[in-house]
Amino acid sequence: MDPDHFFQTLLRNGDHDGVDVTSWLSVCPRGIWKVQQKQTHEGFQQNVSNSGDDASCSSSYRPRLGSLCRVRVRLKSNMDAAESLVSEKGDEKLSVQPDQSVTEVTEATAFPRCRDSLLQVPLGDWTTLRLGEGQCDITEACVEWMRVGEKCEILIYPVGTDVSVPLPAEENLPLCATVELKAFTPGKESWEMSPGEKWQWVKSHKERGGARFRSGDVWGAADSYSRALKLLITLHGHVGEVERKGQEQEAVEQRDTNTGDETQQLPSANEFKTIKAELHSNLSLCQFKLHQPERAKASAAKATQLEPGGAKAWYRMGQACQMLNELEEARQAFRKLLELQPESPAALNALKDIASREKENNAQLGLRLSKMFS
Repeated sequence: MDPDHFFQTLLRNGDHDGVDVTSWLSVCPRGIWKVQQKQTHEGFQQNVSNSGDDASCSSSYRPRLGSLCRVRVRLKSNMDAAESLVSEKGDEKLSVQPDQSVTEVTEATAFPRCRDSLLQVPLGDWTTLRLGEGQCDITEACVEWMRVGEKCEILIYPVGTDVSVPLPAEENLPLCATVELKAFTPGKESWEMSPGEKWQWVKSHKERGGARFRSGDVWGAADSYSRALKLLITLHGHVGEVERKGQEQEAVEQRDTNTGDETQQLPSANEFKTIKAELHSNLSLCQFKLHQPERAKASAAKATQLEPGGAKAWYRMGQACQMLNELEEARQAFRKLLELQPESPAALNALKDIASREKENNAQLGLRLSKMFS
């Protein structure tokens, strides 16, 4: 089936009956994919969890950052059945069956990310996800706009016509699936969090990124580092205030405004800068391995500005410039690395390679010029 024809069908049915249709791009382990989503707001449940606890209700009845979400993702049996379903007026309403209250769940369902999967969740089973951890870009993006009892349909296909893009594990493309939200616990938007809570998220994202990178999940690692940086930016002003007021006074203020484990002390200005530099450097490595040299260079440049003594960042800057064939900038980066780590084998080998490439480029240029004037 033609994905554009399918989407037009969604649009025609999305003009009424409380149906919303949205479209976005998702960066998944196998590349960049377009996601088209149809969602209905008919008959959604006003209770946020099956426990009926009023305290678990948010003003918008939707999950937020940190919410434990009970979700189920199922594939359509075939695209003909999917088109038939979408063309009907009104969606099949999700019947919320008695289940363990999500408010009693303290951890998300444990399962690894898969490098050949788009949806990243066990298909057909109810699964508990913690919103904001980046287990699955597509599933989380759907869930964060849903309410209890709602179901949405999604269509996923690769951007462009590159036939070298491998098929996902979930079957043939375009991929059609449904996402259902059964229950969720309270969460917070980032601007509702205390600085201490944000700092805990930054550290967890950084740790998760390292674990994903070591397991070979470079896409997932890049996502984690990006999420950490976005939250870290919002802490910049508060960390500066901590330095001005002094750690002792700030600790008293935090105890007055936070409860429980949220009294975690924020980092010093120097630690903040070091962590930010490490995140940019780690993100640069991921982008380099994902064949995104322009982004890798930009991230490495930010890391070197924050920490001029960071050897890894200079090495990654040099690697990215080499991939971009910006040999003079690469030479400067590797020479800076040699200042920090004299006799570094990596820097010395890279400089030899640059000299060899320049010699080859000059020879090719000379040959072309001789042909022009012969």
